[in-house]
Amino acid sequence: MSWFRSAVLYTALALGANAAMADTAALEALRDGDMKKLVLHEAAKPLPDIGLVDAEGGARSLSEYRGKVVVLNFWATWCAPCRQEMPSLDRLEAELGGDDFAVVTVATGRNSVTAIRKFFDETGITRLPVLRDPNQALAREMAILGLPITVILDREGNEIARLRGDAQWDSDSAKAILRALVSG
Repeated sequence: MSWFRSAVLYTALALGANAAMADTAALEALRDGDMKKLVLHEAAKPLPDIGLVDAEGGARSLSEYRGKVVVLNFWATWCAPCRQEMPSLDRLEAELGGDDFAVVTVATGRNSVTAIRKFFDETGITRLPVLRDPNQALAREMAILGLPITVILDREGNEIARLRGDAQWDSDSAKAILRALVSG
């Protein structure tokens, strides 16, 4: 996608967005490359309130991220496509993460903290949280079938889009879509 096209579409979307879920047609126009796999929902889907576990064994919740647009990635240490995708998620968090946006990764299933940290060290991940869904309760409730799967959450914590498989999350297309959602 050309830089000029991205800039024009992003500007048009930023000026015209007036709903929590930005204009779907404008978002569709921003999809290019891996982002063509991104399925934008017609209506936001509420998430189940199922707890997660952090690296220290403490209870965590996705509700901690309310008020932010969230890229929520389900992955596992044994997943080869996850190994490919995770560095782009880390770069995305480095570039866009802050008060309005976060990348949240959840290791689902049997993933020890030691294995997660080793995975992060081997792939150069420094900015992503170590969160686990050890019994796959959240993954089951959200119909996460196969890995990786990434969902985008609106500021209220509802699922508004889903991408099955790995993607280059720091691509121009991904960043344009996410910036539009943050500004919308």
